[in-house]
Amino acid sequence: MALKRMDNVGIVVDDLDGTIDFFRELGLELEGRATIEGEWAGRVTGLGDQQVEIAMMRTPDGHSRLELSRFLRPSVVADHRNAPVNALGYLRVMFAVDDLDETLARLRNRGAQLVGEVVQYKDAYRLCYIRGPEGLLIGLAQELA
Repeated sequence: MALKRMDNVGIVVDDLDGTIDFFRELGLELEGRATIEGEWAGRVTGLGDQQVEIAMMRTPDGHSRLELSRFLRPSVVADHRNAPVNALGYLRVMFAVDDLDETLARLRNRGAQLVGEVVQYKDAYRLCYIRGPEGLLIGLAQELA
């Protein structure tokens, strides 16, 4: 049996509307929103009775998705948003963009902050990390060709 695809990456946030707006500005499309609750959902996550607002964001090519979640019940118990880039666990989401400078300018208007600096890797890429909504670590890459 073969792996078919990676379906989505999940990110837990406090401000769902603001995070949706930020990722829309980046270029993702809102695929849908829903409230997930009840005993069946808690059996999947191991959290018991839960209530979560979710938004599914899709990349323009339709191949990748972010699932943004805001937990109403139970309460959030940990916060990894301020962890440095060498912390264990999930690190960041990387997006390919056409124009890194233009994308940075738009996202700065939504509060994004550059983590280090924009660098060029050989003749292949311009890269940077930003902190987006709620301190989420996001990578941006412009292919040079």
